[in-house]
Amino acid sequence: MEITVDGKSIRYKVTGEGPKTAVILQGWGTDMKLYDSIAADISDEYRVIQFNLPGFADSDEPSEAWGVEEFAVWFVHFMQALDIRKATLIGHSFGGRIMIWLGSLSKDELTFEIDKLVLVDAAGIQREKTPKQKRSVRRYHFKKAIFHFGPIYWFFKDAVDIWQGQQGSADYRNSSPMMKKCMVKAVNNDLTYRLPDIPYETCLIWGDQDTATPLIDGQDMERLIPEAKLHVLTGTDHFSFLRKPGEFKDILRSFLC
Repeated sequence: MEITVDGKSIRYKVTGEGPKTAVILQGWGTDMKLYDSIAADISDEYRVIQFNLPGFADSDEPSEAWGVEEFAVWFVHFMQALDIRKATLIGHSFGGRIMIWLGSLSKDELTFEIDKLVLVDAAGIQREKTPKQKRSVRRYHFKKAIFHFGPIYWFFKDAVDIWQGQQGSADYRNSSPMMKKCMVKAVNNDLTYRLPDIPYETCLIWGDQDTATPLIDGQDMERLIPEAKLHVLTGTDHFSFLRKPGEFKDILRSFLC
């Protein structure tokens, strides 16, 4: 199904016909299909909404660089468009980042009621770079300045463009120019300060081998969110819900159903 919200045409689907509603917010650059197993886990109790955020998969991109706040505002309008008045939110990675923003808003800033939150390997905490990371950033900016110096770039344009395209994370490299701007804006927004303002019962599910959003992030979220409980899936990475689907389902249903 398709719907247009704030001028952005996006694709969504509904699974289940339960009396309660759950909405899944996806990780950066993924397609909503990646979360079919999560929807199936609770579709007997919930009507589950999956969708592609603006700029993700086949949905229209933002016309300017959006950060977390802009994505959150758009999501509120999306909920209005579907006439969803109460929902549990389930967010993976970047979707969790949006949920942290939403969950910390006052209730009069939302057009719907949040029931519970489920954060899966969620993003949102930005840590100070290690000395090694700082050196790497300095080297990158030094090389970029040299390579883009007029005469050098003119003679070696193709090589410089190839080098530029190899920089950054896989998510960054695979993003369009506009979505790269959105990613930079979102990633540089540390939401740690908003965690204590989340009043909702929150389930945290984490892979102990997650290198994208390490387990320490989940531990800090458990410490800072008043009503949070952390569950760790051992031997799993940033996609813990795919690596151990049985254990993930048990945790999710125990919390929601």
